[in-house]
Amino acid sequence: MTSAERSELIQIVRDLSYEEREVTLASGRKSNFYFDGKQTCLHRTGGLLVGKAFWEVVKSFDGPIDGVGGLTLGADPIATATSIAAALEGTPVHAFIIRKEPKGHGTGQWLEGRKNLPPGSRVVIVEDVTTTGDSSLKAVARAEEEGLKVVGIVTLVDRQEGAQENITGAGQILKAVFTREEVVGKSSNNRHID
Repeated sequence: MTSAERSELIQIVRDLSYEEREVTLASGRKSNFYFDGKQTCLHRTGGLLVGKAFWEVVKSFDGPIDGVGGLTLGADPIATATSIAAALEGTPVHAFIIRKEPKGHGTGQWLEGRKNLPPGSRVVIVEDVTTTGDSSLKAVARAEEEGLKVVGIVTLVDRQEGAQENITGAGQILKAVFTREEVVGKSSNNRHID
């Protein structure tokens, strides 16, 4: 990924994914700003650049990486874009999706794309946004229950609200394409709304 592409991606994140408004986060906390990473990931140029950016970060982990994926729905377009970016460089990296509940019919599976990733496959969990890291750690636990070896987590935007510390404390590595500060500057510190 070139520096021009990185600059273009951060601008797309600012324009499409960042909003200043009261929201309730997945953690249950209230915030006065929000990142909707799906808006960037599903944009025609944003999706391409997300794949390139994530692949660049995924390559920084030691050893071969066999797959990328995470909890549906935020991880779905990221995993696919990253897999395609890897393929364009000649590296086979499969995408996978972790369901929030097991499939209600057929095999009842939790993980889609399972046939591409035999037990012991080395994978990276991907996320659109991290706040506390709880969703990422759920994805790690589910992937490990499925026999995969999680080598790290990559997020599009780290809100810088404890995810890094919680994930590191759980024995995992978190790498962010961007931090909140990089996207919107130091002056936009989160003010929690109680």
